[in-house]
Amino acid sequence: MFTSVLMIEKPLVPTDVELITTLHGEDPVSFVVLMQPHGDQDRLLRALDDVALGELDEAVREVGRPEGEDALPPAERALAHSLEALRAAGGEAVGQIVEEHPLDLLKSVVEQTGADEVIVLTAPHLVEEFFHRDWTSRARHKVGVPVLKLYAHTE
Repeated sequence: MFTSVLMIEKPLVPTDVELITTLHGEDPVSFVVLMQPHGDQDRLLRALDDVALGELDEAVREVGRPEGEDALPPAERALAHSLEALRAAGGEAVGQIVEEHPLDLLKSVVEQTGADEVIVLTAPHLVEEFFHRDWTSRARHKVGVPVLKLYAHTE
C-alpha cells in the first residue's frame, strides 16, 4: 500500500479528494492527514497573499477569522470532514491537528509511518513561496521523501 502524508489548511472539497485519491491510479493509498489551524503569525501573510491575488474581500475577512486556540474547533471539524471524504473515496485515512511546529511533526510522521510521499495541499501563498518559506519548500529539505505541492480548490 502506498502511504501519503497530506498537509492541509482547510477541509477538502470533492475536487481535491478526487485529485489526490487518483494520483496513483488503482493502487491502494493510505493517507495521514495533518490539519494546520490558522495561527496569529500567519494573518499578515495571508492578507498579503489575498491582495496579491486580487482577492481584496478575502484580505478584509482575515480580521474575522478565528486564530490561536479559537481556531482549533474549526480545524477539528475540517479534519473530520476531510477524513470522511477520503474514506468515502476508498482510501484509508487517519489524521491529527498540528499543534507543534508543522515541519517537525511532518518529519516524525513520515519516519513513523514509512510514508512514500508528502502532499502539501494549500491555497497559494505567494509571499512565502517567493522567499521559499512555504511548507513545500521547507519540507523538501527536511523529510527525505518526494514532496508534491498542489493548490486547494474552493467550492
